[in-house]
Amino acid sequence: MSALSTAAAPYSLFLADDKHSAPVTHVGQRILWTIVTLAVIAGIYLLMWRGWKRRQARQADVAPLNEVPEGVFSGDGVESIYVSTTSEGDWLDRIAVHSLGQRGNARVQVAAEGVLIEREGASDVFVPAAAVRGVRLATGMAGKYLREEGLVVLTWQHGDRTLDTGLKPRFGTDELVAALEAHFAVSTTERPSS
Repeated sequence: MSALSTAAAPYSLFLADDKHSAPVTHVGQRILWTIVTLAVIAGIYLLMWRGWKRRQARQADVAPLNEVPEGVFSGDGVESIYVSTTSEGDWLDRIAVHSLGQRGNARVQVAAEGVLIEREGASDVFVPAAAVRGVRLATGMAGKYLREEGLVVLTWQHGDRTLDTGLKPRFGTDELVAALEAHFAVSTTERPSS
């Protein structure tokens, strides 16, 4: 007898005693549970999509975005993350129309004529200077929450709605806040989002 077979001998006794081994798989049950899981996931996504479409229908009165004036903005601007646009004071009421609720990378430029938010993968947002109502630092908005006030919230008038647009500058808020305060008659107030 080899050394390997003598070492395995005590274990083979346990295996020999079990006359009925457990079934390895229940293919039918696994397929059924896989289908049920996929149906639940698809149902959740369908409900989310339907809710987004209803939100868009409720917000159909939001005016189209302003046209960007030619030759006004030049330079690199401030590299930021466009968080979202919400109704003023209601940081969970994300605006779904005109892709204003879609988060993405952005470059923010400030000039005497207004603020240009150039978004990747979505239409640019131009806020005329006359529409700017205020600027504040916040800790959060729909889709983004921070420990400290690192989110620049631009409040502006768009048609008959007052909106809050959240921007998270990649390298600190000082440059963007200074540019906004220099061009518009606003001062930044710091208050946590509630």
